[in-house]
Amino acid sequence: MFKVLMFLFVVSLSFTVQAADLTSAEEIIQRANYMSYYQGKDGRAQVIMTITDSQSRSRTRKLTILRRDESETDALEGNAYRGDQKFYVYFHRPADVSKMVFMVWKHLKGDDDRWLYLPALDLVKRIAASDQRTSFVGSDFLYEDVSGRLLEDDTHELLETTDKYYKMRHTPKDATSVEFSYFDTFIHKQTFLPVQAVYFNDSGAKLRTISVNGVATVQGYTTVTKSTAENHQTGSKTVMEYSKVIYDTDLPEDIFSERYLRKAPKKYLR
Repeated sequence: MFKVLMFLFVVSLSFTVQAADLTSAEEIIQRANYMSYYQGKDGRAQVIMTITDSQSRSRTRKLTILRRDESETDALEGNAYRGDQKFYVYFHRPADVSKMVFMVWKHLKGDDDRWLYLPALDLVKRIAASDQRTSFVGSDFLYEDVSGRLLEDDTHELLETTDKYYKMRHTPKDATSVEFSYFDTFIHKQTFLPVQAVYFNDSGAKLRTISVNGVATVQGYTTVTKSTAENHQTGSKTVMEYSKVIYDTDLPEDIFSERYLRKAPKKYLR
């Protein structure tokens, strides 16, 4: 899921390519983006999030993530899969975040729409585009990590090809919009799963690392079951463990509306 997501969500072995190396950075990054965010028309997963600070103090959160694609096809050819998406993240526990909801309408053109529902205040808060690279509810993942970064926001370069991985470098087109100077990803050659992303500042120092720590096959899809985000500045770390993953469940579109921020669709969150 969500790659962190990658999300995070899913990578399909059905798109494994021939042994010959790809040389086009564009083709590699399109396939990696397809595998990370667009497999299946929709998806659902339960997540245990464990946040550990620099003094080894931990706190755990349980949440459910729902995803629905707006594109009518998952065909990789011609980037037909690349449509808008909607995400709904519901927090079950602990008590201080119970019933909190984060919702995203991801747009390929223009800024995403993002909402955060705070039940203690019965308040729906719009999250500005400028806030998308801030901490996701106190974790080491960012709001933008949940739904993914648009490919058009960066330039992409193939740095190295090894026996197992493509090493890519991604440089933001608008350096003032982000806290990093560039980030490198390692993409598994056969599955096109991005297994690690490392963010650097303009001095070349590491800011943050996101890693995939576990995968499993679910409904024919190779699915991320565990991922980690490390903040090298604060020494904190967040682990996301995914379970009860289901794909192609025909999630109704109206779930992803402001109406359901206050009235959670419990049927789809179990």
